[in-house]
Amino acid sequence: MIRILPLLLLVIPAFAQSGTSTTTPSVQAQGSASIPVQPDQAQLTVSISTNGTTAQDAGQQNATLAQVVIAALTKVIGAKGALETISYNVSPRYSNATATQPTIVGYTATLSELLTLNDTTLIGEAIDAANQAGATSVGSLTLGLQNPEPSMEAALSAAAKQALARASSIASGLGGKTGPVISAQQATAYTPILVASSAGAAPTSVQPGPISVSATVTVVVQLQ
Repeated sequence: MIRILPLLLLVIPAFAQSGTSTTTPSVQAQGSASIPVQPDQAQLTVSISTNGTTAQDAGQQNATLAQVVIAALTKVIGAKGALETISYNVSPRYSNATATQPTIVGYTATLSELLTLNDTTLIGEAIDAANQAGATSVGSLTLGLQNPEPSMEAALSAAAKQALARASSIASGLGGKTGPVISAQQATAYTPILVASSAGAAPTSVQPGPISVSATVTVVVQLQ
């Protein structure tokens, strides 16, 4: 019995190791899809700048003009949009003299408001209202989606179907067929687009184009 025991210890690991060497045959394929979606949201930046001899003077003028511009925009957008202050600063203006220490000749106050519109048909009217009310600049117009999730899900579904179809073609070419999905990876992309508006004589015209919502799916399926 004492001599047989070492032999048994050597044989048992040999059987255990032989059961872990199997690998499931599989194929990998990738599918992609891009869906054009009409934008239903717009954002633009409205800036108001005023000059004064003192910082207080510049700020007071800015506050007065801002009230006029904001009131004009609020009248246009109603409940279909929102205004949010994104920046405000008061900075000195210097003389153009070439002296080592240029002198302060006044101050400039600048307020920037982010306008969000949930009705893209109001873009041109909002731009005109801001300009006519005294806004210094209106720009950085971007078009996007209020809720991109449904479009992303549709793109993912189409990409997944393409990936599975390609995996089936690969398996057929190898003389087999596809089995269950072993793993799947996905990626989506949605980028709001920047638009150059034709600001000039009123009314301003903006014609939103479609936004591309894209997705990629990579699958690994069992090869039978």
